[in-house]
Amino acid sequence: MQVHEVRTRRSAEDFPRSEHLAWKIAEVAADPVAVPDDTAEMVVNRIIDNAAVSAAAVLRRPVTVARRQALAHPCDPGAQVFGVPGGYSAEWAAWANGVAVRELDFHDTFLAADYSHPGDNIPPLVAVAQQLGVAGSELIRGLATAYEVQIGLAKGICLHEHKIDHVAHLGPSVAAGIGTMLRLDPEVIYSAIGQALHLTTATRQSRKGAISSWKAYAPAHAGKVGIEAVDRAMRGEGSPAPIWEGEYGVIAWLLSGPEHTYRVALPGRGEPKRAILDSYTKEHSAEYQSQALIDLACRLRERIGDLDQVASIVLHTSRHTHYVIGTGSGDPQKFDPDATRETLDHSAMYVFAVALQDGTWHHERSYAFERAHRPDTIALWHKISTVEDVEWTRRYHSTEPGEKAFGARAEVTLKSGAVITDELAVADAHPLGARPFGRTQYTAKFTGLADAVVAPAEQHRFLAAVEGLAGLGGGQLDALNIVADPVVLAKAPDTPAGIFR
Repeated sequence: MQVHEVRTRRSAEDFPRSEHLAWKIAEVAADPVAVPDDTAEMVVNRIIDNAAVSAAAVLRRPVTVARRQALAHPCDPGAQVFGVPGGYSAEWAAWANGVAVRELDFHDTFLAADYSHPGDNIPPLVAVAQQLGVAGSELIRGLATAYEVQIGLAKGICLHEHKIDHVAHLGPSVAAGIGTMLRLDPEVIYSAIGQALHLTTATRQSRKGAISSWKAYAPAHAGKVGIEAVDRAMRGEGSPAPIWEGEYGVIAWLLSGPEHTYRVALPGRGEPKRAILDSYTKEHSAEYQSQALIDLACRLRERIGDLDQVASIVLHTSRHTHYVIGTGSGDPQKFDPDATRETLDHSAMYVFAVALQDGTWHHERSYAFERAHRPDTIALWHKISTVEDVEWTRRYHSTEPGEKAFGARAEVTLKSGAVITDELAVADAHPLGARPFGRTQYTAKFTGLADAVVAPAEQHRFLAAVEGLAGLGGGQLDALNIVADPVVLAKAPDTPAGIFR
């Protein structure tokens, strides 16, 4: 890996384009290096994973709205919209499919200096590949780049400390990934990256307080912007530059300012792209820091016994978990049974309480109105708090895979005064967890979530197609779409008409 120092530069300074971070990323994207077999296998796993969570979300209102917007933009040849037949404009298909993937907070993640869901790259790249007749092997190459770029940025540049949303790393990764997939020149990719970053910087208010459906829309919007940026750049349009390092650029005014230097590690020329292997998916439909908490709660349940005897529960955890989904956030909504589903899945206290009581987790039942309003749940919920533990924070930021941790130590005090403690560093589904996900688990997640939505024959057809992705030729990637049972889609909620018809 090559580590690039990235800081603000004065306009009068001699700072050649070849030194811009956007150019360095463009060079990575333009490198024709072969994709390792394990990277290609994981790309297939994540396409299956995205299809699984999209099937589970197909009747959700935000997904329905995005799908109906996309269906107003037919195109031949076009891209596919999840759940329905026909061709549609690539950027709108990416929009609808991106919302479906993101809605339940149930797909892959990578956490470092910043946060990311790199599977958000898949819908825009698949949509462009479908519309342009790209071969499966080229899609794999593009997704390997997209994961590499987003994960590299998440390791090197912290957005959240400045309350900038993590999709600011997604726009550039989508642009870079499409550039690889279409084998574009570095000049074109460079301009697309600059445009995409410029247009996808937004505040983290979408993940604070009363969290709305925009949490699912934000990554889909970044993917749509990334496609449009590449289209303009292919037509010869430039971008703000240098986008990260300029006097009025992202670092100077949105991040740590002119005095700060970031260090971003990217593959050197000829170095294989393997970052996707550092990411991890979710077994449970909840914010990633909740994954280990759910597994820990299920494990503690038998040891505690009668939950009415619990006096208090303190979760000793990382700074991120404490301040984003814990009591350190100061968000009263995280204790409100009338809060949105998006808010509840960002409440460590709610998640831990329900997992303790139920001994399991379900993407619908665990968030149901009746479930959140159970008096015994509310009582237990309010007994739970979080505190930052410096050791858990250190492990969260560790670069050593075996030491990196996203869990907590639970300290349960009973009314008798007895104290029960247990801890879990990583979720069971994590690569270093008790039950790490492989192809079998990804497939089981898909079939389990798709069972009530997609006919068995359609499930089998999709799985066969995606497992043979590398051999699919140009014009064959429509096979990556899944058509849902029309009877199921007919149950989608009614939504008011908008501008697009």
